[in-house]
Amino acid sequence: MEGWIGTGKVRGREVGDVVEITIDGLTTQAKYYKPLAYEFFRKEWASRPSWGDYVVEIRMEHVGDAPWMDLDNLAKALLDAIKGYLFHDDSQVARLLVERNEGERERITIRVFPRR
Repeated sequence: MEGWIGTGKVRGREVGDVVEITIDGLTTQAKYYKPLAYEFFRKEWASRPSWGDYVVEIRMEHVGDAPWMDLDNLAKALLDAIKGYLFHDDSQVARLLVERNEGERERITIRVFPRR
């Protein structure tokens, strides 16, 4: 699957062994993202979770001043949402990168791939 799937705020695609998920919009409430991503995976995602070590990269893009949000809370909420869909357990995350950058639009991008 190379094209994007999803019609709402959450979209996803697989390119080779990389899964990329985008969530449009930002809020300061990290807990908002967990049910949003969870619903996407429950309704739209067909792949099954795998075993092995994974790399997870989470990038928050904002326009103007950065939102007042703890990135560790955002990471935890998103890891909880993708667990069971992309990998079985958080303990499989061997590398985690979470960053905030100014961008062209407000969104969160999650990239997940096996550790090489």
